[in-house]
Amino acid sequence: MSRTRQGDVASTTEEVLKRHVKCFFEGDLEGIVSDYSADAVLFTPNGPLKGHDPIREFYRALIKEFGQPGTTFSMQHQSIDGEFAYSLWSAETADNRYEMATDTQVVRDGKIVAQSFAGHIKSKR
Repeated sequence: MSRTRQGDVASTTEEVLKRHVKCFFEGDLEGIVSDYSADAVLFTPNGPLKGHDPIREFYRALIKEFGQPGTTFSMQHQSIDGEFAYSLWSAETADNRYEMATDTQVVRDGKIVAQSFAGHIKSKR
């Protein structure tokens, strides 16, 4: 298992991802953003987001959507190999049905340096 460093505390890719998911479902926006390196890039279907500010706005909208009553989430698969992580999941919010969604992260030195997100998302409106 690959270990990365965050301050003086060693973190595995798995530990970084567990913290990241926990922060997301607790609505901890700054906790989420702190998981990323300052120059991280998040690739989305709408184009890449680089750095903390654009990533913060992306997650601000997701936290609002996923924080609505009745939201469901199901992790179908997660694989971790060294500094690489892949997740396959589905969810349903008041606004959208995430029939299939994926996230792939690269974690170095205890921070997410790159991530891609894609999904088959159907609006319920």
